[in-house]
Parts: sequence; C-alpha cells; structure tokens
Amino acid sequence: MTEKENENAVKGQKSEDPIPDTELNSEIAETPSPQEPEPSESIAEQLQQALADVEKHKDAWLRAKAELDNVRKRAQIDVSAAHKYALERFSTELLVVKDSLEAALKTDNVTFESIHDGVDLTLKQLTKVFESFGISEITPLGEILDPHKHQAMSAVDSDEATNTILSVFQKGYLLNDRLIRPALVSVAKSK
Repeated sequence: MTEKENENAVKGQKSEDPIPDTELNSEIAETPSPQEPEPSESIAEQLQQALADVEKHKDAWLRAKAELDNVRKRAQIDVSAAHKYALERFSTELLVVKDSLEAALKTDNVTFESIHDGVDLTLKQLTKVFESFGISEITPLGEILDPHKHQAMSAVDSDEATNTILSVFQKGYLLNDRLIRPALVSVAKSK
C-alpha cells in the first residue's frame, strides 16, 4: 500500500480515482438536451380548442343531469301511484262480495233457507278473496297459547294442560304469515 492509501484507510475513506475532465465533457455532449417541442398550433388556437371541448362536455353533462332528474321524477310518480292504488285489485275482488250482499237484501221472497244459502255463498266468496290475497285464519282450538298469535281473554279451571286453548271468542288472521289480528281465546289453568 502506498502512503496515500494508508491515510485514506485510516480516515475511513475509500480511495477513488477522479474522472478526467475529458471523459466528463464527452458524456455531457452525448446526452441529448431536453428541447421544448415546437407547438404546431399557437396558444390562442389551443385555447379555442380547449374552450370548445369544455362546451361539448358541459352540454353532455347538462343532458345527463336532465335525464337523471326525469328518471327521478318518474320513479317518484310510480311510487306514489303504487301507494295510492295498492289496494285496487283487493277492492275489485271485494266488490263481488258486496254485490252478493246487496242482491240478498233486494230479494222479496225471503225464507230462512234462502238467507242461509245466500250468506253461505257470500262467505265462500269472501274466503276465496282472502285466500287469493294471502289472508289466512288462525283457528287455535286445542293448541298451546302462543302470545305471538293469540290473546288470552280468560283462564278457566280445567283438566287440560295449563295454557291449552279451550275456546275461541274471535278468530285471528295472518297476512302472508304476518299477524294482522290475534285470536281472542280462553285458556286452561291448573286447579
């Protein structure tokens, strides 16, 4: 090792050979210098083109916004009509039942049998309407009290198991498995 290398090693520096000026100048000369592109259009022409693009996009945006507003208004009208006329089909079906009841009242030649037959026919029509719209009866006689479907009106001493339904005062109804009226019942209690 030379004396200079020893000094550099002691100082913790690496020995590097400096690059000669001729090599440095040749590398710089070989690298292309960034040149500004020559604009094919003038700044004014570019500005006019950009403004035209802005107008075109603004027009498309306004049309899209108007279309969205129209769709929103149509949807609101449809929802409003659905709420307003939701019971139209159900009401139409019930008119048949009402017509039967009115026809029974207009009859001159009334006997007990004709009234019974007319009421029975009307009840069948009403039951058919209920079935077509998903309304079903709750007839819980003999079942155990379910507070989600039944309402106990009284408790009676009985030999039956506690909370067994003994009688039904008023039937309950479900609309598509959702309770719309609980059954009013009496239940057994222990003696």
